Amino acid sequence: MTTLTTPNFYHRRRRLAQAVSVALAVLVPAFGLFRFDMRAGGVTVLDRQIWFSDFFLVAGLWIFLISLLVMLYSSAGTVFCGWVCPQNILSEWANHMTHRLLGKRAEVSLEGHKPVVAIAKNKALNWILLGSSFLAASLLTGLIPLFYFYKPETILSFVLWQTDPELAGSLHWIYFVFVLIIFIDIAVIRHFWCRFACVYRVWQHSFRTRETLHVAYDNSRAPECGSCNYCETSCFIDLNPKKTEVYDSCINCGECIDACNRMHAKDKVVGLLRFKFGEREEAKTSRLNFRNATISLKSRSIWMFLIALLGIGFFIWGYVNWEPFHVAVYRAEVQSSSSNLDYRISVANKYLKPAEVRVKVEGLSQGEYQLSEDDLIIPGGGRSSINLAISPELSHGLHPFVVTVSSGSWVSDFSAQHFSDR
Repeated sequence: MTTLTTPNFYHRRRRLAQAVSVALAVLVPAFGLFRFDMRAGGVTVLDRQIWFSDFFLVAGLWIFLISLLVMLYSSAGTVFCGWVCPQNILSEWANHMTHRLLGKRAEVSLEGHKPVVAIAKNKALNWILLGSSFLAASLLTGLIPLFYFYKPETILSFVLWQTDPELAGSLHWIYFVFVLIIFIDIAVIRHFWCRFACVYRVWQHSFRTRETLHVAYDNSRAPECGSCNYCETSCFIDLNPKKTEVYDSCINCGECIDACNRMHAKDKVVGLLRFKFGEREEAKTSRLNFRNATISLKSRSIWMFLIALLGIGFFIWGYVNWEPFHVAVYRAEVQSSSSNLDYRISVANKYLKPAEVRVKVEGLSQGEYQLSEDDLIIPGGGRSSINLAISPELSHGLHPFVVTVSSGSWVSDFSAQHFSDR
């Protein structure tokens, strides 16, 4: 038999994955790698505004991410839930704090059993510490979504109750609602959500196959198991790891495998549970009657890989052809003039840093128009405009012209036509 070399093999790696996922959830928006820009109606990536009109960038990214997720769900099943899901991370932490302060049997049971608080720990101080820890976790967790909409310095102003023009007036009320929902979740709901209400996990199940990663039980060594049930007590989803199904609430966390390995560590052999790809042995005889139309893992992965390549191609094409500025030319509204001869040239800067652009007009002679400015300094993520006045002495007829806006090597032309009824 294979010797057992590392105790808590999956537990330690899962905790590391959870810590990394939480860190990334904060650091990615904090460093400007990805953030929503509600004023521009898009997102910012690497200090660049990506508008929803940037079709190939947006479509390519979504196609790529969805393809990766489908491949993940088809191969590793619900491993996302057990290893990086924030709901599960908070629920496990809440269980740990509850057991530490109120006893091992004081848990939010998925079977509906009443929590049993240890007599020695049923003290007001322990209850206060537990409630305070839940409140502190809710306050901190409620800040994480704000990083996806505001810069870190703006969030600091929010926390310190300082005035900041970037902050929405009702943000403190919205934050209070978030904190309340998170507090209720970790206090009384926890893994009830994972097992009975998580639509995300149900969607994951739509992509599972017979070959998806699952916990397998070695029936040939069943006499070694006896009536231990240590793997069942270690499962915080309240499942029997020895009888997993294609559709169940298992989140592939590996805690039951570690528990079984610890029980057999004295014999220097692995336990009876392990992760396994491939069809369950007991299901092979009923394959024709059980999900007969299911696409195999291999064929699905090939298709998803090809679709992911398409998404990458779209994204690269969109990135190469990304326009750092958006130019628009339109008639200006001048209420004091009965004959409107003015145009507005509007330039939007999709960089998050100030930029300078030069504006020129071609197709009209120098005396037939006048620009209010030739050069524009546009703030990061902002928009500026200048006035283009057409001479009233222009001859009768249609006069096409082109507005050229340039910044460094970038050049964009906007064609327009002016009709003179003189």
